[in-house]
Amino acid sequence: MSRSRPQVPFATRYARSGMVCSVDHLASDAGVALLRAGGSAADAAVAASAVLAVTTQHMCGMGGDLWALVHHADGEPPAALNASGRAGSGADASGLRSEGRTRMRFRADIRSVPIPGCVDGWLALHERFGRAPLAEVLAPAIDLAEGGFPLSPHGAAATALLDGAANSGDYPAGSRPGDLIRRPGVAAALREIVEGGREAFYEGDFGSDLIELGRGEYAATDLARSQADWVTPLRTTAWDHAIFTVPPNSQGYLTLAGAWIADGLDLPSDPDDPLFAHLLAEAAKQAGWDRPEVLSDGADGDALISPDRLAPRRSAISPDVASSLGAGTGTGDTMYLAAVDADRMGVSLIQSNASGWGVGLWTPTHRISLHNRGLGFSLDEGHPAEYGPGRRPPHTLAPALVQHADSSLRAVVGTMGGDAQPQVLLQVLARALACGEEPARAIGSGRWRWGAAAGTGFDTWADPENLELRIEGHAAWATSRGLADLAQRGHRVGADAPHDNAFGHAHLIEVHDGVLAGAADPRALTGSAAGY
Repeated sequence: MSRSRPQVPFATRYARSGMVCSVDHLASDAGVALLRAGGSAADAAVAASAVLAVTTQHMCGMGGDLWALVHHADGEPPAALNASGRAGSGADASGLRSEGRTRMRFRADIRSVPIPGCVDGWLALHERFGRAPLAEVLAPAIDLAEGGFPLSPHGAAATALLDGAANSGDYPAGSRPGDLIRRPGVAAALREIVEGGREAFYEGDFGSDLIELGRGEYAATDLARSQADWVTPLRTTAWDHAIFTVPPNSQGYLTLAGAWIADGLDLPSDPDDPLFAHLLAEAAKQAGWDRPEVLSDGADGDALISPDRLAPRRSAISPDVASSLGAGTGTGDTMYLAAVDADRMGVSLIQSNASGWGVGLWTPTHRISLHNRGLGFSLDEGHPAEYGPGRRPPHTLAPALVQHADSSLRAVVGTMGGDAQPQVLLQVLARALACGEEPARAIGSGRWRWGAAAGTGFDTWADPENLELRIEGHAAWATSRGLADLAQRGHRVGADAPHDNAFGHAHLIEVHDGVLAGAADPRALTGSAAGY
């Protein structure tokens, strides 16, 4: 099998003052404009996230959830924000079971829609760490929603999923890349937030629309409760750095568990060696195979990454043979952005619909698509993640942040990718921290991912004994010899296209002696690492 010539990530730059990386150059530019005007990295992150809610609705938006990590002062642990929504007070697992359901529906069912937390996340992040007025922070998004923006190639392709979807008229049938898209309803919602805060959004027309669509799923008291909480981040040490992520209900613990396991393995110095891919893939598999059993909003994240729990999993890994596992019991579309300012505040932020356009339902007033994060709930009676009122579902979103041994900022990093997010981050972290690769190579190099043979991207660990190790087409191991090497070690191996979206849209900003180095993922096609 031949490999395509590697693409250069969009775009790698060096900056001494500030930088923003995202999947859309319009969002990155909006963030950098806030930095130039004296705003903080939090202002830049919210501005960029709001632009993406306008231009990249097929991946994220005000109808979805948000998580963030903030490096705010050297010597301090990061602040962690969980703005993932809770199920409404009408959530009833027994009712779904009585309909014959064994899992949450992927599409067209409002019961798969926890209350969206994105806007609460923006407001919490801005209130605690912002410097610029909220009106200035959201102005770029409002301008693009009113004046229009060119539809991206991925966005145009995603419009094929909208056939027959009510209230999705901002995206006309047959839309093509470059078409001018205007979103007056979204502009109105953003203005309402500027003028009236969360109450104007959650208890205004958006909340009323959600209650109407829910038909008993939500009550006014559900909308009055903020979906954003400041929580304690998880931390581990690997490759002589402190690595942080957000706690459960996020799957972020898998990133830390995989990194801790891999740090104790004899990784080859050359990341193009198939052994490098084998060992990292084994670390990810040992970290993640029982996620459906253990992850819920009540899970103890520190216990899940404790050395006592992970050491036997590390010991089970052989350089020669793929490990055998127990059976799991469980059953995307997302965007990630990174921002660092002149004071070296760093923000690692991720926002998501779950799958493309979410559940396929749109609010009539603002034409905002609703996520389907509720697909993470279990319908097994008594399961710790059982669907129920006020519960948060297990979440794939898992931003990360890295500090030096002296607790100064080293990097902000994250990716989209459903269940594969911790796997992608493990590879990027290993390349950057263990191998010393610069961001452009760490982000642009080919990847592997574990996947179910015919899955949705959210059911990887349902049957760990039947996993496939998928290899991206431009990876160093995507050759006949490389694939044969991995197969000989006992992996079921499959090859995918070069620069495939299924392998994530990762972004990375690093701090090197006061200079910022960043890269946005070429897989996004329209991404940008912008600085000044």
